[in-house]
Amino acid sequence: MSRSSPFRRGFTLVELLVVIAIIGVLIGLLLPAVQQAREAARRAQCTNNLKQLGVALHNYHDAHNCFPAGYYSYGTSTGTGPTWAAIDPNTWDAAPGWSWSAMLLPYMDQDGLASRLDTNNPVWTAGYEDLISATLPSFLCPSSSGDREPFAVRDASGSNLSIGGGDVTLGRSHYVASHGQESCWGECGSDVTGTVFTDIYSSATTSITINGDVSRVADGPFYRNSRTRVGEVSDGLSKTIFLGEHSSKLSEKTWVGVIPGAYTHPNFTSPENGEDAAATLVLVHAGPSGGELDITGSPIIHPVNFPTYHVGQMFSEHPGGGNVGMGDGSVRFISENIDLITFAELSSINEGEITEGF
Repeated sequence: MSRSSPFRRGFTLVELLVVIAIIGVLIGLLLPAVQQAREAARRAQCTNNLKQLGVALHNYHDAHNCFPAGYYSYGTSTGTGPTWAAIDPNTWDAAPGWSWSAMLLPYMDQDGLASRLDTNNPVWTAGYEDLISATLPSFLCPSSSGDREPFAVRDASGSNLSIGGGDVTLGRSHYVASHGQESCWGECGSDVTGTVFTDIYSSATTSITINGDVSRVADGPFYRNSRTRVGEVSDGLSKTIFLGEHSSKLSEKTWVGVIPGAYTHPNFTSPENGEDAAATLVLVHAGPSGGELDITGSPIIHPVNFPTYHVGQMFSEHPGGGNVGMGDGSVRFISENIDLITFAELSSINEGEITEGF
């Protein structure tokens, strides 16, 4: 007798479609969790980068009895000086140009690079090309979707800027230093008198004479030729923003320094966004500045990710806000929905503001 094979029943089309649908739902539920885990790791790395910078700032202070300048520039009260200084006739920015972050290299395990850069020479000194275009991972946020490669410095028109006989290509950074509420970019040169110091509570403005001395304007820890000391941060180191993020998705920033005649250009357009002077290669501010008032007469303040998208503001691609480095070396995550006045209060060093609960 022959035995017949048992009948084997396969999936029907309906059953197969149901299984596929279930798998799709499970993947849909899993992907956000995976993305959140990856972002958490990226944000942790960004936090660690800012902590390293904060420690380096304090090590620099221990060695020099002050924090590094926002950037170093030949000092002039008339806009004139020796030819080697290459003084910008508009901003009075000049050689050598090295930034706060370049000065931290010896305190960040970058002694080899630092030893080859004489910061008494201009940034654009012949022979420094490979050094100043170096990509340093500690200055890059993993969440930034913008470029990570070195970039060519541009002039006001957007063309490559030529200085010292050629173009200048700088290593990129996603971290910037705080100039405070007020800014002093293009207006701190030949325009020696301007409207500055907008009161964040009353919107009242004050006009002063600048004569190239940015300390008469800046109310934050870092500005041109600054020498801020711990004792001068009377608002409290733990309640004063020193550093923050600026993703290259918005505009180019560098760890190297400021080039006279350079401009920072936005990488996307918005109603309030345009190019700004060279200081914004390494510095940002919170606003208001120069009598900036909106149509209601209120001061214009732009915290992290504020939709003005100025090249001179903080900008992060972490969901909901961005990391900032405080004056005591700690790192805080600032919501993009933070109260505007609170953010402005956190940005000045010695205006007597009391900030709680941020």
